[in-house]
Amino acid sequence: MTTEPMVAGIPQMGYGTWNRPANEAYQGVIWALEAGCRHIDTAQGYGNEQDVARGIKDAGVPRSEIFITTKVKPENYGPGAVMPSVKESLEKLQTDQVDLLLLHWPSPHNKYPLADYVGQLAEVFDAGLAKRIGVSNFTKAMIDESIRLLGDRAIATNQVECHVYMQNRPIIDYCEKLGIAVTAYSPLARGAVVGDPVLGEIGKAHGVTGEQIALAFLMAKGHIVIPSSAKKDRIISNFEARKIALTPAEIKRIEDLEKGMRLVNGDWCPVWDV
Repeated sequence: MTTEPMVAGIPQMGYGTWNRPANEAYQGVIWALEAGCRHIDTAQGYGNEQDVARGIKDAGVPRSEIFITTKVKPENYGPGAVMPSVKESLEKLQTDQVDLLLLHWPSPHNKYPLADYVGQLAEVFDAGLAKRIGVSNFTKAMIDESIRLLGDRAIATNQVECHVYMQNRPIIDYCEKLGIAVTAYSPLARGAVVGDPVLGEIGKAHGVTGEQIALAFLMAKGHIVIPSSAKKDRIISNFEARKIALTPAEIKRIEDLEKGMRLVNGDWCPVWDV
């Protein structure tokens, strides 16, 4: 496994494959692995698990060195549906076990009871199909119920939207209090950080870009980050951001960029903690 900085046994810098169809996912994974990244994040809902597997295979990096995360989509939360869906994911990913398996969303509009699909996640873990389990987009109340349901099975991470413009303190502070790592998705606010004068000024002092500073900030906070790009140079520069050490004063300036800019807020979302 990688010698990169780890958070809760997870490589802190990963490559996200959301919105990366077929060949984009395939090529992006190859470029990320060539850059030295060893954490690849995918999901059933992305429709690219098989392309991620092709990229891993063609990059020539041993499976034992790569941390693979995938997520169960809510459509597969029905009675007895989680386990078969995970087995299908493993087949697509050409592996017999993922390093981390997440529930991608709480069931939209509570179509399925949380106890049912969290219970099925426990079954998958007990069957050895996932080395670690976790959740994504879960609220405080859902985290509490999941902890109760999972017993001594640890929640490795809660993957949530988090970037300089929406630092998501309510759920992040709560997870930290419980010892649950946070994985930040959309860590560059889907490109909105590009051109930010504060990030640019701090970047200039370090000889890096503002986007790299945005990632370094989240890592300085102890979060796992999974930026995504289809461009080779951007994938490399994102990965290089893990080398940046920010000063406490710089971190404070970036904290002040908070403006509650939530990007993910559809009708399928739970009622977010505020």
